[in-house]
Amino acid sequence: MNRRNFFNGAAATAMGAVAAASVSRVALAALPEPVLQTSPATMPPLVPGTGRPYNPVVTLNGWTLPWRMNQGVKEFHLVAEPVVREMAPGFKANMWGYNGQSPGPTIEVVEGDRVRLFVTNKLPEHTSVHWHGQRLPNGMDGVSGLTQPPIPVGKTFVYEFVARRPGTFMYHPHADEMTQMAMGMMGFWVTHPKAKNPLISEVDRDFCFLLNAYDIDPGSMTPKAMTMLDFNLWSWNSRVFPGIDTLNVRKMDKVRIRVGNLTMTNHPIHLHGHEFVVTGSDGGPWPLAARVPEITTDIAVGQMRQFEFVADEEGDWAFHCHKSHHTMNAMGHNVPNMIGVDHRGLVGKLQRAMPDYMVMGERGMADMGEMEMPIPDNTAPMMTGQGPYGGVEMGGMFSILKVRKDQKPGDYKDPGWYAQPPGTRAFEWKGALSEPTRPAMHEGMHHGHGSMPLSAPATVETEVQVRKPAGTAHH
Repeated sequence: MNRRNFFNGAAATAMGAVAAASVSRVALAALPEPVLQTSPATMPPLVPGTGRPYNPVVTLNGWTLPWRMNQGVKEFHLVAEPVVREMAPGFKANMWGYNGQSPGPTIEVVEGDRVRLFVTNKLPEHTSVHWHGQRLPNGMDGVSGLTQPPIPVGKTFVYEFVARRPGTFMYHPHADEMTQMAMGMMGFWVTHPKAKNPLISEVDRDFCFLLNAYDIDPGSMTPKAMTMLDFNLWSWNSRVFPGIDTLNVRKMDKVRIRVGNLTMTNHPIHLHGHEFVVTGSDGGPWPLAARVPEITTDIAVGQMRQFEFVADEEGDWAFHCHKSHHTMNAMGHNVPNMIGVDHRGLVGKLQRAMPDYMVMGERGMADMGEMEMPIPDNTAPMMTGQGPYGGVEMGGMFSILKVRKDQKPGDYKDPGWYAQPPGTRAFEWKGALSEPTRPAMHEGMHHGHGSMPLSAPATVETEVQVRKPAGTAHH
């Protein structure tokens, strides 16, 4: 982390722009120094040096914001500003964020802490901060025009409240919301319990990240702020695979993962190799009776979910959104399906008029992951990322849970690829293949009335005689 000097006149600016907070003159003698982070790597957990102790979280491709203690109050300084975010190696985007990054740093506090947050606006327009899910005074809720005036350009506002309940939360603007969140303004908030809670487990590793989406044309750097549905980059903490770090744990660790959704659609988040239990949301910890085993949990827009499991299966386990187009990068929505189209004899003729013409998708799109076709500078390839056996053919919302028996407690380093024990990997069959049995279809199957062939012989038509009371027979 690097540190930036105090802004000129910051104390005077803050004194004139306190947002409905009762702050002493001593507290406003000087702002907390703004701490900035520009590296996109996952930072180690920030072990608390002051205040109540807690077990810190690890923000995937992010970090936790340091604080200072001032007369028993935890003080943080958020700087809303334009940032450049590396979304994947070789691909950067112009965004808006906090303290040098999008998303902004995670804020960690303890239940019962009095928190004071200085927010300096270095954006080109006004802003505000809504503390999503917090119980607080109405004037601290951060809804521009409703609960406070917006924070003008160049000004600093102060928010102050008590973190009244433990849980998984986030922060984001409530001013020009569509533009500012489309540009990446958001951050995670975790309130740890101050004492043992029967509904909150003690875990060995605690990860968190936000779901976000962007529409950035290939070759450009700035998101389209007015896009509502057709996003082409689905990301975790403004990173896309293979730029998303792995989640590295020790075998038999109790693991918690916290996820918040600030995109415009839902995301079924799926973990391979393990079952988990959803233990809470931004509403708080869930009752034990509401918890059931899952391998996928759907997270709707604006929701938070936290789920827990014991990492009892060694290996490299995929962890991703189960919407298949959310595990791709910079894909085109209007590409026709060319599967089965024979391009032979046509390619040469087209290349005389269009030298860069390429055959795309006549055997599916897997070829595109390996094709070294030229793409515009500063563009994330659509399906990329290499594993030990070749291309993973994923992008976007995808990472890997790496479980190792020899991963040391507190060690978050990537252990490399898993060495599968002999005889435990799928392999090619070298023997002969017999012709498949194809049972004859019976007539009822044409009309959707059956799915298996009949074993009984066909019935023979019979003639039925009906005798009426009058005694006359009719056929």
